Amino acid sequence: MIRIAIDRGGTFTDCIATKEGEPDFVLKLLSVDPSNYDDAPREAIRRVLEHFTHRSISRHDKLDTSEIESIRMGTTVATNALLERKGERCALLVTKGFKDLLEIGDQSRPDIFDLEIRKPEVLYEKVIEIDERVILVDYAEDPLKVKTTATDGLVEGVTGETVKVLQAPDLKQVRSILTQLKQENINSIAVCFMHSYTFPDHEKQVAQVAEELHIPYITMSSKLMPMIKIVPRANSAVADAYLTPEIEKYTKGFISGFTGLLGVGSSTRCEFMQSDGGLVDMSSVSGLRAILSGPAGGVVGYALTSFDEDVRKPVIGFDMGGTSTDVSRFGDGKFEHVFETTTAGITIQSPQLDINTVAAGGGSRLFWQNGLFVVGPESAGAHPGPACYRKGGPLTVTDANLVLGRLVPELFPKIFGPNENEGLDIAASLSAFEKLTATINNDMRAQGLAEKSIHEVALGFIKVANEAMARPIRTLTESKGYDIPSHRLATFGGAGGQHAVAIARSLGISEVLVHKYSSILSAYGMALADVVEENQEPSSGVYSDETASHYDERLKYLCALGEKSLLAQGFDKRHIEHELYLNMRYKGAESALMIGQPPAGTSYAEAFIERHRNEFGFIFPGKDVIVDDIRVRSIGKAEYRKEKSADKQLESMSFKEVDSALATKVADVFFDSGLAKTPIYYLSDLSKGTVIRGPAIVADNTQTILIEPASSAHVLETCVYITLKERNAKQGVTVSDKIEIDPVLLSIFGHRFMAIAEQMGRSLRKTAVSTNVKERLDYSCALFDADGGLVANAPHVPVHLGSMSTAVRTQAEIWRGKLEPGDVIVSNHPNTGGTHLPDVTVISPSFYNGKILFYVASRAHHADIGGILPGSMPPSSKELYEEGAALLSEKIVHKGKFDEDRIRELFLEEPAKYPGCSGSRRFADNLSDLKAQIAANHKGIALLDGLMHEYGLTTVSSYMKAIQENAELAVRKLLKKVAAERGNELVAEDYMDDGTVIKLKITISEDADMLGAKKAAVFDFAGTGLQVYGNTNAPVAVTYSAIIYCLRCLISLDIPLNQGCLSAIEVRIPPGSLLSPGEGAAVVGGNVMTSQRITDVILKAFDACAASQGDCNNLTFGVPANKEKGLDGWGYYETIGGGAGAGPHWQGADGVHTHMTNTRMTDSEIMERRYPVIVEEFGLRKGSGGSGKFPGGCGIRRRLRFMQRDDETVICSILSERRVNQPYGLHGGGPGSRGLNLWIRGSDNRSVSLGGRNTVNIQPGDIVEINTPGGGGYGIASD
Repeated sequence: MIRIAIDRGGTFTDCIATKEGEPDFVLKLLSVDPSNYDDAPREAIRRVLEHFTHRSISRHDKLDTSEIESIRMGTTVATNALLERKGERCALLVTKGFKDLLEIGDQSRPDIFDLEIRKPEVLYEKVIEIDERVILVDYAEDPLKVKTTATDGLVEGVTGETVKVLQAPDLKQVRSILTQLKQENINSIAVCFMHSYTFPDHEKQVAQVAEELHIPYITMSSKLMPMIKIVPRANSAVADAYLTPEIEKYTKGFISGFTGLLGVGSSTRCEFMQSDGGLVDMSSVSGLRAILSGPAGGVVGYALTSFDEDVRKPVIGFDMGGTSTDVSRFGDGKFEHVFETTTAGITIQSPQLDINTVAAGGGSRLFWQNGLFVVGPESAGAHPGPACYRKGGPLTVTDANLVLGRLVPELFPKIFGPNENEGLDIAASLSAFEKLTATINNDMRAQGLAEKSIHEVALGFIKVANEAMARPIRTLTESKGYDIPSHRLATFGGAGGQHAVAIARSLGISEVLVHKYSSILSAYGMALADVVEENQEPSSGVYSDETASHYDERLKYLCALGEKSLLAQGFDKRHIEHELYLNMRYKGAESALMIGQPPAGTSYAEAFIERHRNEFGFIFPGKDVIVDDIRVRSIGKAEYRKEKSADKQLESMSFKEVDSALATKVADVFFDSGLAKTPIYYLSDLSKGTVIRGPAIVADNTQTILIEPASSAHVLETCVYITLKERNAKQGVTVSDKIEIDPVLLSIFGHRFMAIAEQMGRSLRKTAVSTNVKERLDYSCALFDADGGLVANAPHVPVHLGSMSTAVRTQAEIWRGKLEPGDVIVSNHPNTGGTHLPDVTVISPSFYNGKILFYVASRAHHADIGGILPGSMPPSSKELYEEGAALLSEKIVHKGKFDEDRIRELFLEEPAKYPGCSGSRRFADNLSDLKAQIAANHKGIALLDGLMHEYGLTTVSSYMKAIQENAELAVRKLLKKVAAERGNELVAEDYMDDGTVIKLKITISEDADMLGAKKAAVFDFAGTGLQVYGNTNAPVAVTYSAIIYCLRCLISLDIPLNQGCLSAIEVRIPPGSLLSPGEGAAVVGGNVMTSQRITDVILKAFDACAASQGDCNNLTFGVPANKEKGLDGWGYYETIGGGAGAGPHWQGADGVHTHMTNTRMTDSEIMERRYPVIVEEFGLRKGSGGSGKFPGGCGIRRRLRFMQRDDETVICSILSERRVNQPYGLHGGGPGSRGLNLWIRGSDNRSVSLGGRNTVNIQPGDIVEINTPGGGGYGIASD
């Protein structure tokens, strides 16, 4: 019997077929070739049958399945439909008040420096609100820890939470709605209601009506993925409703080409690969779970062929294709899954293998931009393809490999040219590189740098591409605490073999494996994969000795469900295994860990605590452990071949040097040392046990493997095993003479510096405990030179960008000559580079021989630091002390010892000394987050130390300076261009709601683009209003942040963001003004409101775009601690998005955070689970955007009803702007609507305006409604 495995990719369809006693049959064919066949997988099966049966089969005949045992497939049908937005027409039915839920999402924008905010389009065609609502009766932050029993009309949810039904759906109305949708030919429905993860009844009722109306596709979110968080759950339901019909259409068409039955109930199994690496019968395939089916097959393929159960050396998968590269890891004998991912802009909940994708592949385009070598993210695609494809395409990575001799044109099929009968056109690649090299050398000569040859330019682009692909590998491993050199690299995909050795060397990896089926490894992985049944149910209970038996029973029940399904599919019970998991977290935290079944004698709770300690670096002794989900992965083991691992083959095999006469030719290939004579071998000509010393090329019909100098390839039975020698000893932290800057290395260092800042951020988020850091992502991390100048700042929160450098420079001066290794500084004071007091900056120096080489810093918004109100964001503060702990400059770690007593004094005792003020109300969180910031800094220093040992101190320091000069040059060029278009003087002004004016005059010098000349421009804020007796005063550092942000937005290139952006600028701010307040002035609003107005003024001066909402809409509420009763308090803080301003060729985005912030919104279900509040509405303010040729974006309406106990009073504060002055339009565009804050009192239902800044005592039943401003329009509407 024949077994067939197929991976239908975007360009090629790969197939491997086996029959006992015969050699494997492998083929590749075009995925789309309508002139020859309708369906590539079916055509592959036809060719397989012809091969094994030795008879001709017409393409027009149906295929006989009698000789086929199984068909296994991965398909891009779901992926392509999602990427191209070509899925089924569908509608979303959602709880009343949440119609715009998926348009708003988490309110963050994908690219903080793109003024034209491009949010992903929603997948549904229509969204309809259903008047239904349930709420949770209890809340997690309740100081009394009340647990209400489900009596008197209350219901116990699936998770054990007590639920109250406020409004059941009117099924007659539902029937009318669904009937109308059906009449409009919308036949796929997604249903997602609030808290349906625990109370699915309302979704089931609606689904029942839809079934009665014979609507063919109904997706209930509660059935698809019953996990808390309505945004990703709703997205998942819509994605499934959008994609599953497309999958079903495809499978029906596929089946129609066969004479016999396929799948369960037939003699021929037919299974599809899912994103989690498991197979599922074709009758159960889900569009949602098939999005990554192809890449998942590749992961299974390398995991089962490159990992040895005895040696247990972890493997990094490197799958390089034409447009992108996927990286993943397999380390402990089990696949690593993630449960919330973003694909094509859609955040979904579904188990998927942990695969990271980077936009760099063989088709990635090559650019010379602002003195840097840039690869991608743009791709040449299949059409026109690279320059060498004879279609007039651009230069790509493929062209670079061809010019360098690393691709052998003779091995490529002759399918190019107008008659599709010519090979690769190396002349076209050389011609394009000649032009690009001439441009590069012109710039190099102007800078006094040595010119480069065509080969050096091509190799430079390859090195930059390799670094781009190595970056996600570092992230995947180092961010989780894994040691990269302890891994081996398994490469597959069409282009991986040309780059794998170089990438392994740059990562310190000494072994590379290339399977003989590496070019079709996704298909081969499907042949090896197991059939998987996933069953999961939600929970919310505490795990303890008393409740352990309950969870054991639920796990047994889910095992039984999975086993029943697999038995029905024909599996023998002996071949069924189960993986048991509990998704666990600490009470009050949101970061859950999926804990696998622990070994005998260890409880799930003990396993969770140990994993938490390893993953996050801390535990909470005595704190309850909550189970969020119960999951069982039932596996029907595949009865397929068992390969001998590479390690076992190496043990049993003897090796001999290759016979040089076997080389088909000797080519000139360019490496770092220059052109080298490089023999080319066909893999089929090499016997097992052959050793090939680099440089060499080993190729077959589908792949090219480059064996670089100082590496050796060993031909094994199933793979090529490559070992790398250390070509040069590590540099060590060496000091040498000044070096000449190489633009290739400059581009690489740009990647490396940014990667360090990003990894610091991941470390901080992982180890912090507060919602502000973990969920809202209100933090930033950066590295600085020895003077405190910014080198790289990960794109976190824009208002932190320039201000952190001010803080580090100030602290460096204060502590000059007084710091020692292991010391750490903390500060948040506006006089020393702070923005507002909740943003606490932790600074760590890096030393060598007693001298500070660099600084790293992390800034995080702390939930509370004391002051007059919970949350430390008081709307009415007049003096700095009212806003909480003010840390001018403190050493909190001395020689590695953390000074907790001093921190306690600073955060608890000092703020409480002032009248009406309290110390921090969340001191435990302060401590934990400070330690997380210190740990993030430690991570940054360790990575910088590694960089110095790799390249040497002088090199790293030189490139830090060079990367800053590169950014400065980009800013100078921008200003020169602006002056040429608009003149040398730009002016603008705007007003705060209290009438205070912000004025700006920008004067651009004549020689603005000349490095080393005078300042390119002066930003003069003369005429700005005086400091106010309020809290909208903005520390000087805030203005610098606004300037650096605006300049980066106005430069269309992806330049490094660093001190160089400000080096060309002179900033003049009048002392005593709103933008340079005196000591002791309140500033909490300056950071979140005035910063936005400064940004609006700068962008107005440049005529860049209309005003955005100009606000962060800071909302805080909570209950103070009651020391007399011994009760803890609680508090919550959020910022709310609004409308973005329109621009010269774009509409403003709706419901999004703009400019100086990009923090996320807490999911509504999480919010209601944690606090006594009902989110009654979270939607867009339709019509609030300014009119114009390009309208402004709409603001948000957020309506919260408070449901605390009668004896509790909640203190609620709003700190906002643009409630008086509207966001301006440009060039005839209308202004955006003002914001409006309302307090609707439950006692008399009276609506009261809160103005822009206020604090009120909220009683049970009261409503707070925040209506955020819209963005201004651009251009006259009639144009």
